[in-house]
Amino acid sequence: MSTKSSKNKYSPEPVSSRSTYIIGGLAVLVIAALVIGGVLWTNSKNKPQNDGYGSVQSSEVAVTVQDNGVVLLGKPSAATTIDLFEDPLCPACAALEHLSGQALAAAVDNGDVAVRYHMLNFLNRASGSGDYSTRAGAALLCVAQGGDAIAYSAFHNKLFATDTQPAEGGSSDHTNDDLAQIARDAGASEDVATCISSGTNVEAAAANAAAASQALKDVGSNGTPTVVANGKIVDTGSSDWVSKLSS
Repeated sequence: MSTKSSKNKYSPEPVSSRSTYIIGGLAVLVIAALVIGGVLWTNSKNKPQNDGYGSVQSSEVAVTVQDNGVVLLGKPSAATTIDLFEDPLCPACAALEHLSGQALAAAVDNGDVAVRYHMLNFLNRASGSGDYSTRAGAALLCVAQGGDAIAYSAFHNKLFATDTQPAEGGSSDHTNDDLAQIARDAGASEDVATCISSGTNVEAAAANAAAASQALKDVGSNGTPTVVANGKIVDTGSSDWVSKLSS
């Protein structure tokens, strides 16, 4: 019997190294494009809206204290009024302020939106002093009572800034004197600073936080930040949520 291999037996042709390199190169380019696209998308999502605008600037914007310590910031003729529930120690609230605070300030200045601020204190337990959220809420109330809307907006903005907000679960936070100085730097008067440093509104802020907690439950939420417009919770994960309020 012959031991020769049959001439008809199929032997696949080897793939050329050139084709292999081309296919591999294309795959690398596709992966690189996906990675770059993902990075650009993430960066654009994390970029502050209306960056560079800052806090409220218009002298026509008013700040008033309503029932249960709710602070209303806006022009009397504002087209839409929203409710914003926050805790001064809440990291997600700081993130919302970072991403949307400047766009919201511009909308307030333009008379498109007014904001009712509800301050909670459920994160007292996670603060170094054990009562930071209440004391920061009391400080915000002092500034609002001073009647300077621009100072209130700047102080609110600074309290939630990443370089100012104490760490949740941290060993320390701001004293009343610290809060008073932050308010001064934001443009608040010396009378307002004294209100803060003396803790004048601490008891009221605790009662206001309890009312805010109940109001938050009433709208169907149990966490902060929560934004409510026309009785409905707003999806603040959308990058254009502020502009949608103005449209």
